[in-house]
Amino acid sequence: MRTELGTLVDVREPKDAEEPILGPAVRAAILGWLAEINAEAELAAVGVKPRSTALLSGPPGCGKTTLAHHLAARLGVPLVIVKAEMLVSSSLGGTGRKIADLFDGLAEVGVPCIVLMDEIDAIGGERSSDDQACAREMNAALTTLLQRIEAFGGRLIAATNRPASLDKALWRRFSLQIDVALPGEDERFAILKRYGQPFDFGDDAIEALTEITAGAAPSLLRQVMEGIKRTLILGSRLRLPADDPVAVLRLVAEGARPHPDYTPPPLWADLSLARVLEDTPWPPARIGG
Repeated sequence: MRTELGTLVDVREPKDAEEPILGPAVRAAILGWLAEINAEAELAAVGVKPRSTALLSGPPGCGKTTLAHHLAARLGVPLVIVKAEMLVSSSLGGTGRKIADLFDGLAEVGVPCIVLMDEIDAIGGERSSDDQACAREMNAALTTLLQRIEAFGGRLIAATNRPASLDKALWRRFSLQIDVALPGEDERFAILKRYGQPFDFGDDAIEALTEITAGAAPSLLRQVMEGIKRTLILGSRLRLPADDPVAVLRLVAEGARPHPDYTPPPLWADLSLARVLEDTPWPPARIGG
């Protein structure tokens, strides 16, 4: 990427992508979009183009960036991540200039990619009728953003934790809106099992953990399983209670907590629920010995 873009973007290659564990609705939306992109010629024959913009919304830690990276990898192109807050400038007209520099730089590079504008609400909030200078500045920046998205020839994804705060005209710029919600029961089971590897916790333990982590984001589920694995490995060295599953889970839950804005999942609302692991085989065997 160009030097001018270097301070504004983070580039992730297809080989580094991780396949997300998705709920049925999100999976169907992504597969449908991929089918459109791969059927561009057939769609053109009837005067239709594949959609080129999408908005991913959902709570923090639900895997919006992971999903965008996976989509880019499926198409064999890098993901270019832009933190929208990095485009905000304190100088008069500075935010609009940064937005213009971003899209001009992407056009000059000319490398196929998917662009992810993360936390787009930082510059895409509802326009204000306030006549203060800062409000006029952000309104002007939003107008620039709208024009640039409209003219952009590539594929653009935006992500937000606050979809209701977005300007209505910005919302309309995205032809596909996907709600990346908190994982359901089946997805939590699969996420916990994945991040438990290379240990085999057994279905009973994973089912127990699935029950008491209802409402947890994928990022928190990963923290829990990685915390358990650290305790299992370092238990004897740090004198941690690695042989007591209830003590291990309580220790991990005290160190990995949900965001304060979340309704706490059952385990964090009542640590005594860690007892669900009492009757499960412990410690888990390591796969492959």
